[in-house]
Amino acid sequence: MSFKRIISKIWDFLWREDSLASWLVNLVLAFVIVKFVIYPLLGFFLATSHPIVAVVSSSMEHQTNFDEWWRSQSDWYENYGFSKTEAKKWPFKNGFNKGDIMILRGKKPKNIMLGDVIVFRGNSNDPIIHRMIKKDINEGRYFFQTKGDNPLTNPDSFEALGEVDIPQENVIGTAVFRIPYLGWVKIFFVDILSKIGVKGLK
Repeated sequence: MSFKRIISKIWDFLWREDSLASWLVNLVLAFVIVKFVIYPLLGFFLATSHPIVAVVSSSMEHQTNFDEWWRSQSDWYENYGFSKTEAKKWPFKNGFNKGDIMILRGKKPKNIMLGDVIVFRGNSNDPIIHRMIKKDINEGRYFFQTKGDNPLTNPDSFEALGEVDIPQENVIGTAVFRIPYLGWVKIFFVDILSKIGVKGLK
């Protein structure tokens, strides 16, 4: 069989054949292309190892509009030197929800501003996405402190999650764009795998 005929058969199988086998192969190919081509390319252009993340907790959700949220939280944030006027300029000032997709971009530590939403590695193996509320520099290295916007899920004790003195090398990226709800696909998929005993996928 000639090479041209082999290519033609493969093409027909992938794009014209209406069978379960063809559908499964296409699914695997799509995963491979996204995982090993598109994702690394996005990471290269956005300067981060994790250009796309799914939000898997409600720690950044707001149950009210910004004014009501600020009214309930103002004392805490004002103790850290934030005013309502400054907070209104924060990226994602109204928070975001579990199940959202966030697009990240790598930034130099000096360019990460107070109020930015960052993804970092805390005390657990899973990346955390919270708002940066404090920034220090010590011997040329930057250290950050973060807090989730949702007062119902984020206590004032930050040590448990490792949100105090986050070294610059633990910061994965800064959130720059939000896609609502699309992350639920990953959440449902991971939940199913967890229920059947597949571990380590988060």
